[in-house]
Formats: sequence, C-alpha cells, structure tokens
Amino acid sequence: MEGKIEVLSSVKIKHQPDLYKIVDVLNRVLKHENLMFGLALDTEDPSMAKFTIYRT
Repeated sequence: MEGKIEVLSSVKIKHQPDLYKIVDVLNRVLKHENLMFGLALDTEDPSMAKFTIYRT
C-alpha cells in the first residue's frame, strides 16, 4: 500500500477562520502515525468546509 492515500473519513462542518490551525496541529502531531488531515472550502457553499482524514 506504499504511496497510496486512503480516505478514512470525511465530514462537512461550518467554516470558521481558525480551523486551519487545528488541521495544522493534527498533521504535525500525527504524521508519524501515517495520518494526514485536510480542510477545503465547499465549492457549493462557501460557509461550509470539508474536513477529511487520510491514511498515508
């Protein structure tokens, strides 16, 4: 499974300006556990964000 990224979970949440800080901390702290976290604005509703957890 080397080089493959697997989506473990994804959820839509209300966008808040500081959400990226949480994602940044999670990525730094859990990198050694082969986990990666992503945050993207919803293309259909900019007031919402998509938070995704990946296994790398």
